[in-house]
Amino acid sequence: MTPQIADRRGGLATRPSLGQRSIRYGVFFTTYLYQGLIAGFSLTALANHLAAQGVSSTEIGLHFALAGLPWTLQPLLWGPWVDRAGDTRVGRRRPFAVAALVGCHATLALLLVAGTDAVGALGLVFLVHSLFASLLDTACDRMIMDHVPAEELGRVSACTRAGFVAGTGLSAALFGWTLASWGFGASARCLLAAAILASLPMLLVRETPTDPIWSLEGRGPAPRRVPFRRFLRRTAVALRRPRALRLLALCFGLDAALGLFELPFSVDLLQRQGWEAAGLSRLQAVLTLVSGTAGAVAVGLWSDRAGAAAPLRALLLGSAVTFLLAGGLIGAGLVGAAAPAILALTSVLPGLLIVALMPALLEASRGRPGAATQFEVYMAAMNLGSVSGTAVAGWLAPVLPLQAVAALVAATFFAAFRMAERGDLLASRS
Repeated sequence: MTPQIADRRGGLATRPSLGQRSIRYGVFFTTYLYQGLIAGFSLTALANHLAAQGVSSTEIGLHFALAGLPWTLQPLLWGPWVDRAGDTRVGRRRPFAVAALVGCHATLALLLVAGTDAVGALGLVFLVHSLFASLLDTACDRMIMDHVPAEELGRVSACTRAGFVAGTGLSAALFGWTLASWGFGASARCLLAAAILASLPMLLVRETPTDPIWSLEGRGPAPRRVPFRRFLRRTAVALRRPRALRLLALCFGLDAALGLFELPFSVDLLQRQGWEAAGLSRLQAVLTLVSGTAGAVAVGLWSDRAGAAAPLRALLLGSAVTFLLAGGLIGAGLVGAAAPAILALTSVLPGLLIVALMPALLEASRGRPGAATQFEVYMAAMNLGSVSGTAVAGWLAPVLPLQAVAALVAATFFAAFRMAERGDLLASRS
């Protein structure tokens, strides 16, 4: 081998790529940071801003539940295409991520001509954004399965969670203030600039060191794809197994229960307890950061060392207890005085559940031809649960007291704890 060729290959090997542990952690962290920035703006800062302006919880819940619909259809929208994709010179999954980010940024630019007087139009903008963001999420999840060893899944789960909640928390705090001080137009411009910066690592880092940054050429012969209908049938068979059905029920039930409580409690603080939208967004941001950074890292390390079952069971039981305590405080008439404590009780531990659950879901999916599709079905069950809970919450709030909702959530978490005690539910698939 000549020195020139050796030098050239050595240079290629040092290019930033997902084959390097620190690089892939950074890419996945910032990609989920991007998703958190949008979620913190739309679901926390903007929702609180609209509620403070007198928009009803029913209207807010309806339109922002609409924006969540693409996440419930994600497996059918994007999973089969990402799973069955051919190998290109820029990687097998990365082209989907790049295309998704371009669509995301173009959609966010529509906010520059929108306004808060048309809640329906805002919901439609975030609906279209969610279509592209769900493609980005599918491609990123498939890259995790392709490039992350099994013994690192807990840490990568913590990394993605930390990125998402850091983005959500910072976005909720920052835009809760800018919406009140600068208005919607300036806040939308800041959001677009921050989103573009957060997406740069995914746009610039290669899947493998030898990949170019961008190319439309294929690499190798075109793959022999399984017909679409046969692919879906195989995935459906895998998801009809008892373990998969229990995991689906767990994913749906946890997020649906949380959705029932979060929106009505926030609306109660803003419209009955006299809280300011910016102040509520800041407190929610702080609690989210505490839960999703140091807490996520601790749970991720715990999962890698002990497996997902022990952390998840502990978090489920702890969350059931915290919701019972929160319901007791609400029932005692202490909503105003104890609101920060109630927010902490109902957000810190539940926010860590996804960190413990993701490694088990990834392990249950990887190694199959439809790995991304199956994993996104689990994620879609969570998103469908969140959308369903949020949509029902607006109609349930006038007829069911908050303390009763908290008790219902606690009962759901305890039932999930009992389900997670089954030895085969969270075990690694051989």
